[in-house]
Amino acid sequence: MPHPETWWKDAVVYQIYPVSFLDSNGDGFGDLNGITSKLDYLQDLGVNVVWLSPIYKSPLADMGYDISDYRDIDPRYGTLDDWDKLLAGLHGRHMKLMMDLVVNHTSDEHAWFEESKSSKSNPKRDWYIWRPPKYDADGNRRPPNNWKAQFQGSAWEYDETTDEYYLHLYHTKQPDLNWENPDVRQAVWELMRFWLDRGCDGFRMDVINLISKVEGLPDAPVTIPEDEYQDATEFYANGPRVHEFLQEMQNKVLSHYDIITVGETPFTHSASELARYVLPANNELNMVFQFEVVDLDSPRTAQRMPFIHRPWKLSEFREIVGRWQRFKRDEGFWNAVFIENHDQGRSVTRWGNDADAWRVLSAKMLAMLEVRRNGRCICRNLFALIQQLNLRKLKFPYLGSGPAGLEH
Repeated sequence: MPHPETWWKDAVVYQIYPVSFLDSNGDGFGDLNGITSKLDYLQDLGVNVVWLSPIYKSPLADMGYDISDYRDIDPRYGTLDDWDKLLAGLHGRHMKLMMDLVVNHTSDEHAWFEESKSSKSNPKRDWYIWRPPKYDADGNRRPPNNWKAQFQGSAWEYDETTDEYYLHLYHTKQPDLNWENPDVRQAVWELMRFWLDRGCDGFRMDVINLISKVEGLPDAPVTIPEDEYQDATEFYANGPRVHEFLQEMQNKVLSHYDIITVGETPFTHSASELARYVLPANNELNMVFQFEVVDLDSPRTAQRMPFIHRPWKLSEFREIVGRWQRFKRDEGFWNAVFIENHDQGRSVTRWGNDADAWRVLSAKMLAMLEVRRNGRCICRNLFALIQQLNLRKLKFPYLGSGPAGLEH
């Protein structure tokens, strides 16, 4: 079935990582007013949609992906009035604004979680995933299962208040929401409407394929015997109800607005699995971000490690790009075209040669690759300031725990 024609199929999407884009007031943080001051520049580049990485209130345990208030702007970035001015500036230039939607988890400082952890009888207790401890033969308290978090260690954090553990697939300060609870889903629909009714033109949905976990949360198979905790992605990536939840989102919210939707889908390289999210007949999302290309030069481990280099071959790159282009043509879904994002370093360094003699030619080569591919979404990476200064990719030491973000 061909995909219906719509405005976002011809759009160039430009990702801005606000903290490093432009600081308008000298406090060391890029901010919304800094972005607004550069709208003419973005328009001259040919940008149609600006995608903002998270700007909501946050303790910044994971660079803003730990949200403590979905309906307000973190004061480091500005205010809701500043957001309104940015939106007006974009719309006045016939450009659009896409927000990051992070609803697999919240911050542990979100009011929902503070209520949830206060007592087992609190009405919001079931808004998160709580389980009692296990005990070993010596009476030592243990997590409910052996799942490994994406930022290393157990995926469970003990809370003394109620003597139970909560699930966090990422940082300990990012408890996972319980999407099985219809009240949680309703709350998500309401916060989406808040931004859409304010004028937002769409969402990039963070790790949206992880919102449904396998019933019972069983132990993961032991694949690395020397590790205490094991990869459990098979129990939460593309879980049993994820498509039901996204179709409900489409019915309750998305279908009522003319917007762009892009789902981030880590741990998924199967074309048939990804097609379920984006085929027009399924009524879920417009596009997805799949990670085969951007992870090509990273270790092939259960946890994504974008800052550790793995040798790669051009034939591998060509095979992946070609396969996804053919699948778009044959199956009729729309590709999100990108070769980097905010988790990776500079493409010129990774896929080309950033030596003085070759840097410009490498950049032109990659630009030509992108404009010749079917689909839309040309993404900015996390190191926006580094790109602006025309510096080379930084080399990061491996961090055994915690998010691989600039807070380190």
